[in-house]
Amino acid sequence: MNPIANLKTVPSPALLFDADAIERNLQLMLKTVGGDPAKLRPHIKTHKCREILERQLALGIRQVKCATIAEAELSAMAGVPDVLLSYPLVGPNAARFLRLTDAYPGTTFSTLVDSETALDGFVRSGHAPVSLFIDLDCGMHRTGVAPGKAVALAKALVARPELRFAGLHAYDGHIHDAPIEARREQFEAAMAIVDEARAAIEAEVAPVPLLVSGGSPTFGLHAARCAADPRPRQCSPGTTVLWDCGYGPSYEDLPFEAAAFLLTRVVSHPGEGQVCVDLGHKAVAAENPIHRRVHFPALPDAEFVSQSEEHLVLRVADPSATPVGTELLGVPKHVCPTVALHQEALIARSGSVTDEAWKIAARDRRIGI
Repeated sequence: MNPIANLKTVPSPALLFDADAIERNLQLMLKTVGGDPAKLRPHIKTHKCREILERQLALGIRQVKCATIAEAELSAMAGVPDVLLSYPLVGPNAARFLRLTDAYPGTTFSTLVDSETALDGFVRSGHAPVSLFIDLDCGMHRTGVAPGKAVALAKALVARPELRFAGLHAYDGHIHDAPIEARREQFEAAMAIVDEARAAIEAEVAPVPLLVSGGSPTFGLHAARCAADPRPRQCSPGTTVLWDCGYGPSYEDLPFEAAAFLLTRVVSHPGEGQVCVDLGHKAVAAENPIHRRVHFPALPDAEFVSQSEEHLVLRVADPSATPVGTELLGVPKHVCPTVALHQEALIARSGSVTDEAWKIAARDRRIGI
């Protein structure tokens, strides 16, 4: 973590992006896929930010993955030509997706299905066919069609002239072991499921136009597969652009660097050996146990005592070393939901906070559609 100067003028709590670190991470993402931006489809759920989308476009990355209609709309507003909304859309959200495709004709949108029932929501006459990926469950058991049912779903999809079979999508989010050997073993098991389903669909139904697969912990493994596979294939990491300390220390094979930080200040010394900072649940993701929400490099041995909406109490060896008003920078353990708690990120360049602020525009559930 590089030091950031001139923090005294920045109100806390605040989200900071290191633009230089983001650039290095984007460059490393491209290097990981052999410098070919066509093999990279970054997930934007991590940053939800137009400025990062525009930087990706400048690097030749013309396709993204997202999880919400707002993220998809932001991508289209930024001029991204190819957007995959990788979430099962049901009820009114299927109709919203269709309105989205009409509102932004300059962007090609696609989404996922994992059941024949879901196909009905995207059938409409008098329009261009809706592009759908079959979501395949490769071991996470969250969404996705069971491998044995993928052929039947593919047959049902290609039988509908109002729909277009765009390819297969597989997310191996269940793989997050630290040792690369354990990750590789689980990755090979997941990819065996994908390979078998792809082969069966191509033998019995139709060619698979594109395979989109993977997240951040297996990014390097997917990139190696992409390089060796002559068929169209894309990697879809998300966290790599900002990284965090949940992933950072664990994956030596993925040398990305933290680019998102939380500025907080000591606001009280509430008891012997304790300090309180203004970093509550509303400023850092709280789905993990209290000791796995944020890491303070300046206080590596701090014990996390309690947290509430606007307060975090720490036990430290020497409270006098952090008097009231002391600025602290923390690295979030889970950057994606942490970013979504903030309206904007203040931008640091060359080790100093600038007057730039990037809006976290897609933290909203609705932008226009």
